[in-house]
Amino acid sequence: MSAPVGVVLAGGRATRMGGGDKGALALGGQTLLARVMGRLGPQVSTMVLNANGDAARFSDYGLPVTPDSLAGFPGPLAGVLAGMDWAADQGASHILTAAADTPFFPLDLGARLAEAGGAQGFALAATQDPESGKLYRHPTFGLWPVALRDDLRRALEEGLRKVVLWTDSQGAGLAEFPVGSYDPFFNVNTPEDLKAAGALL
Repeated sequence: MSAPVGVVLAGGRATRMGGGDKGALALGGQTLLARVMGRLGPQVSTMVLNANGDAARFSDYGLPVTPDSLAGFPGPLAGVLAGMDWAADQGASHILTAAADTPFFPLDLGARLAEAGGAQGFALAATQDPESGKLYRHPTFGLWPVALRDDLRRALEEGLRKVVLWTDSQGAGLAEFPVGSYDPFFNVNTPEDLKAAGALL
């Protein structure tokens, strides 16, 4: 499998942060989006940003911007679909997704997902809660075959919103990542989270 297209998912409305673009928040002298791009870039062939609204606000980042193709902010799967459609136009077979508000995700994300993805190259990231032992899937971090985009579009148009219902139905693998002093998929949802991320730096 050739290197996937990287898709940074920034299409949410950031309601718990008071609205706006979470990716534009500063963390240690860089925006969250810049940190995500820095981690994802070496793992992919090229990158695209999934975001809604005026694309010009991201002009400083030098990335193409693709909006959701479905109205009403139907959730992260709509961003995955937008990334798949964009990658299909580039002739790519897979996309590797990362959320724009998650500044510490693993630098070997793509390689580990490819190992877990089997012949189809389809897998999600997961971590185990060290206290409860429960395995948590992180559906905004995945390796996705572009060939599944029509099935995904149909599912979304029929009202599907829960990511793992669709990924389970398609036989997605799971790549479990170790949790050290913090979950590497820690994401910034609230002002308190941003403070915590600053402490983790």
